[in-house]
Formats: sequence, structure tokens, C-alpha cells
Amino acid sequence: MTPTTTTPAPSAARTPQQAPARTAAEVTGARTDDAAELITGARERIDALDDRIIGLIQERMAVSAVIQEARMSSGGRRVNLAREMEVLAHYRDALGKPGTALAMTMLELCRGRV
Repeated sequence: MTPTTTTPAPSAARTPQQAPARTAAEVTGARTDDAAELITGARERIDALDDRIIGLIQERMAVSAVIQEARMSSGGRRVNLAREMEVLAHYRDALGKPGTALAMTMLELCRGRV
């Protein structure tokens, strides 16, 4: 005897259930409305800071491209490892070990295609 399988109903036939609206406390994980309001405002500030950080990184990438082009057109190498070590040390000194990882990612972004 072979097992029988059932074919699931087409998903188009299903009607999506609309999720009930969530309160600010549910969205933020806060236990009070006051805390939820504070968290919501702080998250908006973080989002604005993230936008600025992204813009600064994009600006840094453009400046780095100018430096790389000048170095290569003068017969130099694309990457200056001594300079990269200075940048890594600067971030490590300012932010600790996670700063080094952050700097590595930023340097990778700024190098472009090697």
C-alpha cells in the first residue's frame, strides 16, 4: 500500500490575515508607555545618526579613491599598508578591539576592487 499525499491548496486561494496593530510598547519591548516613547525617540535619533555615518563613509570612500588614483598614477601601489596600520591603531585606541574590526570593514569598503 502506498501512502497518499494531499496537494496543498493554492496560496492564491488563501486570504491573508491582517495582523492586529501593535502598541508602541509591543514594538519597542518596553513595559510602560513612557519607556516606549523614550525608546521610539531614541531609535529615531539612532536612525538619523546611521544615515550621517553612512554618508560620511561614502564621502571617505570617494576621498580614498582620489588618493589611490594619485598614488597609482605616480607609480605607487594602490594600498599603503603602513597607513592602514595607523588607521587600525586609531580605531582600536578609540573604540577598543571592536574598533579594529570596524576599521577593517571600512578600509575594505574604501579600497574598492583590488
